[in-house]
Amino acid sequence: MPPSKPRRSPAPEQRQRDSERSRQRILEAAAAEFAAHGYAGARVAAIAARAGVNQQLISYYFDGKQGLYHAVTGAWWEYERELVPPGTPFAEAARRYVLQALHNPDGMRQFAWRGLEYTGPEDDPDRVQRSERIRRDVDAVRARQAEGALPSDVDPECLVVMLMAAAMAPVTLPQVFAGLCDVDPRSAEFLHRYAEQMAVVTRMLGLGETTQ
Repeated sequence: MPPSKPRRSPAPEQRQRDSERSRQRILEAAAAEFAAHGYAGARVAAIAARAGVNQQLISYYFDGKQGLYHAVTGAWWEYERELVPPGTPFAEAARRYVLQALHNPDGMRQFAWRGLEYTGPEDDPDRVQRSERIRRDVDAVRARQAEGALPSDVDPECLVVMLMAAAMAPVTLPQVFAGLCDVDPRSAEFLHRYAEQMAVVTRMLGLGETTQ
């Protein structure tokens, strides 16, 4: 029987590709787990099982559950910058956010879980980044108010949060839509219908073509 050939070590570029694939699988699995159970309910073992990797890799790449959560939220904000870049009109932004319930429901659910689990500023990992991003919308609303497009008694900060909550309603209140409209609130048909209504309401408020 001929002697077996010595096993070759993977080339550095192959190891790099394998590492990147493992990290990506972990991030995708974590996004799904956090969306399903929130930060408190998510389990590192479950994330590893979803990703098909050894649990120790999560500690190696992300320094544990908290570091992984920060990586997932950071990935969301990078995605959000591409989804709604500066200069996007409010009406179009509202439409795109609603359709995340169709294209990226895990991202919407993660955002909702952050609110449900909120205990205070000290336990809010993306507080600064999120607030800076939303401040851009508030400033745009305030500018329209200064132009006379909105009444002076409208609170720009409250209005922006109201619009955010409305955009997330198909994810946070699906049972209300199902009972009231007799539809599947997860269907593409309904989500496109609701997205267009969000754009209509935004235009009615005088913000339709306002850019963020």
